[in-house]
Amino acid sequence: MKLLRVGPAGGERPALLEDDGTLRDLSSVVPDVDGRLLADRAALERVRASVGARILPVLDPVGLRTGPPVARIGKIVGVGVNYRDLAAETRVPIPAEPVLFLKAPDTVVGPDDTVLVPYGGEKTDWEVELAVVIGRTARLLDTDEEALAAVAGYTVAHDVTERAFQFERGGSWDKGKNCETFTPLGPWLVTPDEIADPQALSLRLWVNDTLMQDGTTADQIFPVAHVVRYVSRFMTLYPGDVITTGTPAGSAVGRPEPKPFLRAGDVVELEVEGLGRQRQELKDARPGG
Repeated sequence: MKLLRVGPAGGERPALLEDDGTLRDLSSVVPDVDGRLLADRAALERVRASVGARILPVLDPVGLRTGPPVARIGKIVGVGVNYRDLAAETRVPIPAEPVLFLKAPDTVVGPDDTVLVPYGGEKTDWEVELAVVIGRTARLLDTDEEALAAVAGYTVAHDVTERAFQFERGGSWDKGKNCETFTPLGPWLVTPDEIADPQALSLRLWVNDTLMQDGTTADQIFPVAHVVRYVSRFMTLYPGDVITTGTPAGSAVGRPEPKPFLRAGDVVELEVEGLGRQRQELKDARPGG
């Protein structure tokens, strides 16, 4: 299934995208797409039973905003340096264990919403990523099979990063990861039955129509199952939590000088195979909001 949320920010309604492109309103079946739904097998079966039945109202997508595909996210766990080509490009040693950081849920916006270059930011960078959405409580998982069983679905994440804040201001990476609008998510939450192998997905990102990233999840140092299992050893994962699994080579930080960091007016488009496409125009944030 392809689940999504549509409507104005803060007023999204749950929806279902059928294989023929028809968008249907799920409001009569479930209240929202969130951790409570993803953990409720009976509710998910009701949604699944409606697929192709043509019993749900059709929504006109023209002019209809797509919001983040998951509401009320508890936490976002990021994985850094998780592609071999990225490590080679940036001359960083292959990590012995996954590098983890946290992003605040309030950085999440819709896949086509505006991204803001932060006030004082000088090195705003792009990162296309496969994101994993958790569907059941997971702690101290022992096997890859248990890890994949905890996955409710997959979606596209743009892990926007301000490199000057990340690397030049001391402390943790979190400074460069948690600026306003820095986690566009969506458009769809795609259930695992539609993704035959999460380690065989292409990822691409364009800036102003120029292809900047062109990778595959086959190049991940730590595959999805390993990442979910690993994270569960350090923190409890709950339904609706999100893990972003790293980005391939091609970000601005790994390019020759002068590095083409993002500026207001730039347009970024990105996609992960089978999970849909995002498009964002960048604007400058204003002091004080």
